[in-house]
Formats: sequence, C-alpha cells, structure tokens
Amino acid sequence: MAADDGDPTKFATIYDSSSPLLSKPSTSSALDSPRRSDPESDPTQFLQISYNFGPRPFKDITFLLLFDLFVFSTFGFGVFSIFHRNTDYGNSSSFTYDLTSSSCVKVSTFTRVSNSYWSDPVFEKDLIWTLVVTLILSLPFCFLVLLLLKHYTKQIVYACLPLFVLFPIFFNLYWFVACTLSSSCSDALPLAYRVLVLVFVFLIVGIVVWIIVANWHRIELTIQIIGVASDALSKNLKLFVVLPLLILGLVVYYAPIVVFLVFARFNGKFVPRELDGEYFCEWKEDSWVPAYYALAILTMIWSLAVMVEMQVYVISGAIAQWYFSKEDSMPKKCIRSSLRNAFGQSFGTICLSGILIGVVRVVRAIVDNAREENPQGIVNFVLRCCANALLGAFDYLNKFTINFAAITGESYCTSAKMTYELLRRNLLSAVFVETVSTRILTGIVFVLSAAYAVATWVVLRGVSSLGVDSYLVAILAWLLLTVVLAFFVHVLDNVIDTIYVCYAIDRDKGDVCKQEVHEVYVHLPISRSTRSALITNALNA
Repeated sequence: MAADDGDPTKFATIYDSSSPLLSKPSTSSALDSPRRSDPESDPTQFLQISYNFGPRPFKDITFLLLFDLFVFSTFGFGVFSIFHRNTDYGNSSSFTYDLTSSSCVKVSTFTRVSNSYWSDPVFEKDLIWTLVVTLILSLPFCFLVLLLLKHYTKQIVYACLPLFVLFPIFFNLYWFVACTLSSSCSDALPLAYRVLVLVFVFLIVGIVVWIIVANWHRIELTIQIIGVASDALSKNLKLFVVLPLLILGLVVYYAPIVVFLVFARFNGKFVPRELDGEYFCEWKEDSWVPAYYALAILTMIWSLAVMVEMQVYVISGAIAQWYFSKEDSMPKKCIRSSLRNAFGQSFGTICLSGILIGVVRVVRAIVDNAREENPQGIVNFVLRCCANALLGAFDYLNKFTINFAAITGESYCTSAKMTYELLRRNLLSAVFVETVSTRILTGIVFVLSAAYAVATWVVLRGVSSLGVDSYLVAILAWLLLTVVLAFFVHVLDNVIDTIYVCYAIDRDKGDVCKQEVHEVYVHLPISRSTRSALITNALNA
C-alpha cells in the first residue's frame, strides 16, 4: 500500500490527455471504477448506444395529442370568430342610448376617416433596397463564413480577436466626437451624459478584454472545435435550406392565428354604460374572447418552442448520421430521414421538450420581471432562489436531451436519463461543451456585421442623398445581418453539441468513428463532479 501511495504516475494517468482514452482499461484502473461501479443501480448502463437507422416507434404520444388539441382548438374557435363577428365593431359613433328600450340602438351616420400620413419616399426606397440587398447577400455571406471557418479557423479567430476591442473603441469615440460637433445632438444630450455613456462603453470594452485574457489558454482548443464543427456542417449544406424553410413554415402557420386574434375582437356588442348620470354606448367583448386570446397565445408560444426544438432535432439527426457513417459511405437523404422522424415518431418528444422550454422561459421572464419591480423582501428573495435552482436543474437535465433523442429515437425522459448517465460514465460534463466557442463566434458575428454596416454607410453616403438618415439605414442593415449570422452561430452551436454526444457514445463503446473528432474532443476537461470521485478512488486504491 505504501508503494502505491508513493507512485507518482497514478494521478498522471487520470489527467493525462495524451493517454489513449479508447484503450481497454485494466481492472485496477482509476478511470474504470466510476464507470463500472454498482451496475445494478442503472439498468441502461451497459446498453450499446448508437444511431438508430431502422424504424422507430412513436414516443410521447400524449403530448403529441395535447399539442394537436391546442392547435385544432385555436383554429376551430378562430374560424368561429370570423363567422360570428359583429360587423358594427369600431362604429361606436353609430350607436346611441335609447331611453325607451334602455339599450344601444344603431343610427345612420356618415363618418369619414382620414388616413393621411407623412412619409419620406427617398428614405423608404433606400431603406427597403438596403434591407433587401442585405437579406439576399446574407446567404452567400454565411457560406463564405462557413468556408473560412472550415479552412482558415485559426487565422479568422486571431484576426478578429483584436477587432473585438478596436471596433467598440472606434464607434465609441466616433459617436462622442460627432455628437459634440453637432449642435442639435449636443443640445439634446448634455456633456455630462455623453461622458457617462463614453465611460460606460469603455467599461464594457474592459470586461471584454478581461474575458479574452482569462480564456486565452483555451483559444487553441476552441479553434479546433470550431474547425471540426464547420467541417461537419459543410457536409450537410442542405440544412441551410431546410432550417429557414422551417422558420418560413412557422410564419405561414402564424398568419391565420394572427387573423383569428384580430377577428376575435369583433365578437361582442355595444352595451349602455352610465357615467356621471349620463348614458353612452360602449363595446363589450363576448366572455369567451379573453379565454381564446390566452389559448391562441399559449399555442403560438408552444409552437415557437416546438419549431426551435425541431431545428435542433433535424441538425442532430443529420450530423449524427454523418458522424457514424464511414467516409466512403455517406448516407443519402439523411436530412430527409431526420425530418421524417421529427414530424413522425419523435414529434411527441419534440412537443414535450417544447412545452418544457416554453414554461421555463416564461417562468424565467416572470422571475426577472419580479426582481426588477420589487427587488426587496426576504420572501421574494427565497422564491427567486428556489425558481433559479429549479431552472438550473432543468438546464442541467435538458442540455443534450433532444440531441440524444434524435440519435436514438428514445422518449424525452429516457433520453434525459440516458444522456446524463452516458456523460457521467465517461467523465464528461452534462452542462456545457465549450462556452468560449460561442463567445468567439458571437464576437466574429459582431465584427463582420459591423464591417458590413460601415461599408453600407459609405455606399449610401456616396450614392444617396439621405444625409443623417444614412446612419439609421446602416444600423438597420447591421441588425438584419446580425440576426442572420446569429442564426448561423446557433446552428454551429448545435453541431458542436451533437458531435459532443456522438463522441461520448464512441467513448462509451470504445470505438472511433471520426478520428479527427477524437483528436480534438479528447482535450476537453473531465467533469468537475466526477473529478473528486476519481481522486477519492485513487487514494483508496
């Protein structure tokens, strides 16, 4: 025992990233004890997890039927609201109180509504053309960014890192000087407020610098992770067609619901009301209209969450098929099969995940709103702590659940449990993969969209007579491109998470499907929750 305690290689075996993680561990290995201990406590521990290419059974049918009930009820009552509407809505001047019948009666009146408004045709024309051109260029722009991240990841990251700081400093100084030189701006914003904003932005820049310096040792690993994810995404370029079509489908799906909400207001009648001894006619909605508004809004929120989770499911299914296939036998129609599973056997699982995500976001918004409105009080503090703890626990269990369900076709609860056990057995984090990658990608989006906004402003100043309004058009173009590129980052983040789960499955089986992925993901740190257990097991060995 004394010889074991003095062995300096025992702990090095645990943390040495150069040791082969996929080699068969010995019976006395420190890594083997957390993975193989107490096999009776988890019956799914030794299941061979892999991508389910075969037919899948329907899962979580209850939530599929519940979602269908919400949708059909929303559309059914919406059609009823159209045919049951009161055409006199909005014509309050056409009704007067009748003393004889003690009710509101309609009288013949002629009302002319003036709809004139002022608009600047030059501004509207330049704004529309700028946004249209930006939207058209955004798709090839995303492809260009993907190719650059695939082949020149290191160069792009290191070139953009200084611009994370230089661009905000430049814009901060530029607006301060421009506002000081402009009499109208300096009159509207006194010097003290301008200095306050200037200092505030510089503080934010300082925080960005601190984040970069604190995470500098993880930059190289992040570059490799982004490169692997970009390569995987480049093998599934049809996702850039399917995912926007899902968003377009949601917009088309929302259109009749919005129409139903508008016509629901037309269901009611004019009723008399007394105020200071005088009677007048007031519009009163039918009693079922507020309930329908609640139903329709809940359906829209749930549908939005379902669409987001469906995108994650389709991305995960396509990337997982690429990962578990051989280089010379890339599966055909992998995105189509993922869509078929998403709209078919796993739609109930997606609906369950969507309603949980929707509830969590609503609760989180309520908690944040309550903290802003009434930050004092021990009761509010305790409730906020409990709510944040529950939301954190949900994020802990939900992180990779849909990714795993897309790979195996299991139900939501089974996927959540098996994902957690899979990552725990293999000493991997169940909460995050690499947060620095998201921050760097967000910074790259800011740099590229800001550069595009500056170029847009230069072009507008040269070919248009907008004047000061060119700043507003450039800012709107920047916002539009930022939204599109943020969606690209969202897709790339999901690719990173899916590859992480696939890597864990490989590691669990002792297999290597993509050698280039293992060479990168093997350097990820082990889970902190299992690190202490490893040390304890090594000491007791």
